[in-house]
Amino acid sequence: MSRNFATEIKSPKFKDPSLFCKSAFINNEWVNAKSGETYSVIDPATENEIGKVPEMNVEDIREAIKAAKSAFKEWANLTAKNRHDFLLALHSQILENQNDLATILTLENGKSYNESLGEIRYGATFVEWFAQESRRVYGDVIPSPFKNHKIIVEKQPIGVVGLITPWNFPSAMITRKVSAALAAGCTVVIKPAPETPYSALALAELAVRSGFPKGVINVVTTDKHIKEVGLELCTNLDVKKISFTGSSAVGKLLMEQSSSTLKNISLELGGNAPFIIFDDADIDSAVEGAIACKFRAMGQACIAANRIYVQSSIYAEFASRLADKVSGFQVGNGFDPKTTHGPLINQRAVNKVTRHVEDAVAKGAEILIGGTKHTGNFFYPTVLTNMTKEMVITSEETFGPIAALYKFETEDEVMKLANDSPYGLAGYFYSRDIGRCWRVANALEVGMVGVNTGIIHNCEAPFGGGSDIFINIKESGLGREGSKYGIDDFIDLKYVSMGGL
Repeated sequence: MSRNFATEIKSPKFKDPSLFCKSAFINNEWVNAKSGETYSVIDPATENEIGKVPEMNVEDIREAIKAAKSAFKEWANLTAKNRHDFLLALHSQILENQNDLATILTLENGKSYNESLGEIRYGATFVEWFAQESRRVYGDVIPSPFKNHKIIVEKQPIGVVGLITPWNFPSAMITRKVSAALAAGCTVVIKPAPETPYSALALAELAVRSGFPKGVINVVTTDKHIKEVGLELCTNLDVKKISFTGSSAVGKLLMEQSSSTLKNISLELGGNAPFIIFDDADIDSAVEGAIACKFRAMGQACIAANRIYVQSSIYAEFASRLADKVSGFQVGNGFDPKTTHGPLINQRAVNKVTRHVEDAVAKGAEILIGGTKHTGNFFYPTVLTNMTKEMVITSEETFGPIAALYKFETEDEVMKLANDSPYGLAGYFYSRDIGRCWRVANALEVGMVGVNTGIIHNCEAPFGGGSDIFINIKESGLGREGSKYGIDDFIDLKYVSMGGL
């Protein structure tokens, strides 16, 4: 597949270089770590350093929490219209600077420039959405059982929020969390992934330009002090909520640490999404959906298809058509205009994908296309057939560009296979039988279902893991992000009992 490696690289250029911020952001000031330490951020495509940012520790995170606490009362007491206006100003700034933001994202994450641009626009929709939702945080008047008495329920912001975000969508995951928190009236301390701090810092700069008051938004960067900083966010009494996106293992640890202060917590964790193609499906549509679902961000997405189940009568045809489409991908540097798919984030990711392919092949899988790395962090998109449940991919989230195809015979059989996972984030299936559509959508033990579509993310819909009809909670997280429900995770209810009327 060497012919599919794009090599025409143009040096990225910024229209506004000041958006490439290399300091942390606390109380509307650009600051260095108190220790003076820094760490290097690496471009996964070239493996060259693109810059340094402060290596902050517990002392620094406490300063950020202090600033957020100081700003909270004033921010919470603004009218909803005021917060709406700030967020809309930020939305405008993001769209005005989307090209530079996409350049930053490609530099630190590696995805193609066009995909980065799509993420920036997608992230901006959450800022606009929650600007509007800030004006719809309604309370209630409950009919009282007593005369001369009223029961009022008010909604109030929860307080200072610690936001811990991942590297795979370094802009959109921040806007999805921050916008809801700010709309509710909370102030925030953001700890971005060490691999991708610059997207967070650029958004902080745009918040300054949008007029946000000091202390409302704070960004702390760290690499080697991640554990200590995370522990401080979870145990500090002034932080009232943690919102985290990442692995289930880390989510469990943060939940355990937050229990010491009974802190409110939202978790968007791992997935192992089944993707089912029934024999009555539109195969061309299913292939396109699988590509969108599996290979976006090189498969480095929690809702990416991990196990693709194809009914036996169409298995060979689907596999052939999918492999043919994948053969047209151009892997390379994200700034090459020919590139459709960039590198994996680092060598750990490459090693995991390699291990999954080697394990599958050793147990009888066949490689239709791909299956090998190129150089550095680049791995060719892969299609595997003859997959079985004994293979590691079946139980582990690959987080890479491997389309693993499993054969099934009946609807009952595939539902047992699809639900045989501790995770319950997302699931997908293709069918033109309307009765089957409702049966399978209800039976999948996940929080989000894509029916005849491989794309399920948008600001209007609630994003998060789920449980099955027997309330068997799975390990893909707690709470919802986006939609009209997303703001609720940052709100407390206050009951006012008013007598003597």
